[in-house]
Amino acid sequence: MITIGFIGAGKMASAIIKGLNKEKFSIHISGRNFEETQSTAKVLGVNGSASHTDLIQNSDIIVLAVKPYVVADILSEHKIEKPIVSIAAGITLADLSAMTSDKQPLVRVMPNINATIQKSTTGIVRNAYVSDDIFNIVKAVFESVGSVHELAEKDFGTFTAIAGSSPAYIYMFIDAMSRAGVLHGMPKDTSTKIVAETVLASAEMILKSDENPWTLVDNVSSPGGTTVAGVVSLEQKNFVATVIDAITATIEKNNTMNQ
Repeated sequence: MITIGFIGAGKMASAIIKGLNKEKFSIHISGRNFEETQSTAKVLGVNGSASHTDLIQNSDIIVLAVKPYVVADILSEHKIEKPIVSIAAGITLADLSAMTSDKQPLVRVMPNINATIQKSTTGIVRNAYVSDDIFNIVKAVFESVGSVHELAEKDFGTFTAIAGSSPAYIYMFIDAMSRAGVLHGMPKDTSTKIVAETVLASAEMILKSDENPWTLVDNVSSPGGTTVAGVVSLEQKNFVATVIDAITATIEKNNTMNQ
């Protein structure tokens, strides 16, 4: 049985661990506080390690599930000669390579918050020293909490924006639609549920349809009707350009986080 060691036991690590098949993987976690780690391990049904060193010694693959600013400290304090998986935003394979030993097997992964409901959209890339067997194991770990997309690393900043950060923008859109319902007399909880269900079904429509999204917009917009009036209003308010600007700002911030 493959042993996966998670350094860091926060929300994202816990979400991933909850989706893992405990019969297929042996799972260890370590954190800054031993008592908190043991408590989290008990809740998750996994092994709580006494220290990062203990975890590294007893794991086949190490997952760095810590904040980006902590990664350098972890790697400088511990010599890891096993495959390393990083989920830290903004830290490239080249960055990781500079912090580790020569020919270190490295995998960079970017899950999103939807891992908490096993619906993550995850990006993944490896360096030349990761074998197919190890890579497939890592992919299986993240496929347990959603879909996995192999990407060129140059696209990770874009992926971070359109998949990693975008749930926040989608929540804002849903809340804005819901508030419009309240403005026109509908209770907030009812309005929010209706909007969320509609957004979910509309996303499923895109995934199941051969049409591009703008064709689907046209399909809903009857000549002279209510929908096209709203579409034109959004266009007049630069809706598309505003969304693109938000994604661009996210990418630019991601690109400068570790400079």
